[in-house]
Amino acid sequence: MKLSQWVMLGFFIILSGGIFWRLKSNQKDEVEKTKNKVSEIFVPIRKVKNSIQSVSLTSYGQVASNLELTVSFEVQGKLEKGAVFLKPGSSFRKGQVLYQVNNEEAFYTLSARKSSLSNLVLNAMPDIELDFPSEKNKWIGFMNEINPAKLLPELPLINSSKEKMFISSRNILVEYYNLKSLESRMDKYIWLAPFNGTVISTFAEPGSIVSPGFQVAKIIKTGSFEVKVPIATNDVDQFKLKGKANFLNSEGKKIATGKILRISNVINQQTQANDVYYSIVPDKDKKVYSGMFVNVSIDQYSDKTTMILPRAAVKNNKVYLLKNSKIIRQEVLIAGSKQDSVFVTGLDNNQLVVLEQVEAEEGISYKGIYR
Repeated sequence: MKLSQWVMLGFFIILSGGIFWRLKSNQKDEVEKTKNKVSEIFVPIRKVKNSIQSVSLTSYGQVASNLELTVSFEVQGKLEKGAVFLKPGSSFRKGQVLYQVNNEEAFYTLSARKSSLSNLVLNAMPDIELDFPSEKNKWIGFMNEINPAKLLPELPLINSSKEKMFISSRNILVEYYNLKSLESRMDKYIWLAPFNGTVISTFAEPGSIVSPGFQVAKIIKTGSFEVKVPIATNDVDQFKLKGKANFLNSEGKKIATGKILRISNVINQQTQANDVYYSIVPDKDKKVYSGMFVNVSIDQYSDKTTMILPRAAVKNNKVYLLKNSKIIRQEVLIAGSKQDSVFVTGLDNNQLVVLEQVEAEEGISYKGIYR
């Protein structure tokens, strides 16, 4: 290679290196600027100013079935479907077979044991005829009634201690009561619906092997509901005195009535209120479903120190506060409501409450716009 070519190659390498270094330097500067730049989001806020309001006594709650059961078996075996193919949401009627466990092996074992009992009585008959001739016929009748495919007959009445000692010595009593225990266990291979209800979840399918205590499904009773309502401690007596309450849907329309079933004597740590349990009976042509949220109201007013907020600012009894350019969540208690607003307690004066639902994000600076 000629000298001039070497010179041109060196010049090209130096020039390319300089361009590459400059580009990397600019890229690093842009990254640093991006890291140092913090995005800002503006949210509508209102400064908390609590005041005394005359509000109707209201609260909220979630409808739940007053009876929920777990379907499980006390025996082991292959799970088989019952009269209804059960999936979440399936309905069933009281007395229907929901599930059953294959009991073929247990049935044959029980039948064999019944035949053994019959043989025990048969082997004892010569001595019974000799020592207790007047009792012979009842034991013959008992032996003839033992059928491997049917339930055991009633044990004959034993009239003397001598007869009892003899029957016991032949192991007839022990075997009889062991068989009665096995017969009782056969009932545990079938799970009958104890009420009209609905399946809320399933954990096993027909064909799988279940063990004692294994959860197969969860069911709830339909048509019988209750509502757990958090009520401020100061208001419990007024709710208790009234006894009955009206239940409203999310649109503020009355859908049901109910009365107090029980009142918890323990403060709920999340709501800082007493949990009061109401029955709930739907009005004519209205429907109530397990899991739906309802507002609870009684026809009474009370003077309370509250803050009025738009309904959109409160969700699941929580509001968002703006503090040091950050969004934090705060628990509140709804003390009352009107058409588009709610009266809440649990906020301190001069706090900045966000008037809409937002989700806090890392690296975001929030600024408030007063409304």
